[in-house]
Amino acid sequence: MPADPSHGPGETPLRRAADTSRGAPSSPQARGSGTSAVEVRRSSRRRRTVSAYREGNRTVVLIPARMSEAEERRWVTVMLDKLAAQESKRMLGDGELARRAERLSAQYLDGRAGPASVRWVTNQNTRWGSCTPAEGSIRLSHRLQGMPEYVVDYVLLHELAHLLVPGHGPRFWRLLEAYPRTERARGYLEGVVAADRLPHLPAARDD
Repeated sequence: MPADPSHGPGETPLRRAADTSRGAPSSPQARGSGTSAVEVRRSSRRRRTVSAYREGNRTVVLIPARMSEAEERRWVTVMLDKLAAQESKRMLGDGELARRAERLSAQYLDGRAGPASVRWVTNQNTRWGSCTPAEGSIRLSHRLQGMPEYVVDYVLLHELAHLLVPGHGPRFWRLLEAYPRTERARGYLEGVVAADRLPHLPAARDD
């Protein structure tokens, strides 16, 4: 995922604009995040960016004052995940990716999806993953590297399900219902899409 040079670590542009202001009313919130609390600070001067950083035993998330409570909740989740990803730089190699696919298939698809190959690729800029059922091959975009493991697992499971069901109909989405972090992973990726204008996700159960 290309970095925005105008923003520091943990900062995500809603639209491309610099905003370093802080200082509006803050709203401390206790949330489970690996630290003891999350504090959300709203700024009337901050209009188009969301950022987050660690401060002692808490995480501070900076958001525009105009943001709704629903948007706040979504962006807090996105930023906590982005910070966690930045703090855990471990990358999965192709071999480990294949082993994860085997484990996910056994755990959530009764072992019915058995890909012939699973690998990272650098030429997928319009999708997170792809699969060719006739060849049994699965490819994941390198943009996923460094994202939380549950997000990578969701995309991997998504492509494994395509080995069994080609389209995105109700039968396909039923296969993913067993994965407990499906909605959270989709929310994370949709947040990245909204922030960075990256690949579009198919809507769940829209056909």
